[in-house]
Amino acid sequence: MNRTCRSTIVCAVLAMLLGTLAAQAAVLGGSQSVGDEARTGTRRADPRGDMVAVLPAQAPHPSLGHHADLFGRFVGTWDADYSFIAQDGSVRHSRGEVLFGWILDGYALQDIFLSYPKPGSTDERKMVTGVRFVDPKTDKWTVMFAAPAFGAAIRMEGGAEDDRIVLRGHDDKGALLRWSFNDIRPDSFVWRGETSHDGGKTWRLEEEHHMMRRGRASGSAR
Repeated sequence: MNRTCRSTIVCAVLAMLLGTLAAQAAVLGGSQSVGDEARTGTRRADPRGDMVAVLPAQAPHPSLGHHADLFGRFVGTWDADYSFIAQDGSVRHSRGEVLFGWILDGYALQDIFLSYPKPGSTDERKMVTGVRFVDPKTDKWTVMFAAPAFGAAIRMEGGAEDDRIVLRGHDDKGALLRWSFNDIRPDSFVWRGETSHDGGKTWRLEEEHHMMRRGRASGSAR
């Protein structure tokens, strides 16, 4: 979470999207959109929600075809058991949730990772996001990740590798990053984040998060 992105293009696109995060779930229930306003001649009472109202999409764009399926299967809400592994091998755990949903007329899919403080803590919840889209010609996905609370933005690329999804990129110091979706089932998956400082010869596991689709019994994701 402490890595930064120096790409002006990536950061500009992320800035356009990040203002939508807190209210996105509320508008999925059918708020009037800017498009509706133009068609009906009515005006929204609060224009601050205009951009948020047009962001969500109910399905991938038809032009994506089967290419949308790789990440489209994750749409919905997942309960998360986060694990962060320090250099000395100690592990910090936290709980939260992950939400996936289509946006931008179905051309992109956004995820929101939420981490909640432990009961009794005065800490704030943590929120990060990723916006991903596929090139149907190559079946490769680009993911733009942003964690404003941590001052981080990262660009990753990749796709399916056997029965996993693997994304690769670099941090601001040039170290290799590898993020992967593993043990993928309809109701669970494991997300891993790894870093290499020797050009990919060795990798260190820094994060391992176990996800369970909301509504399933806890404990069966591992």
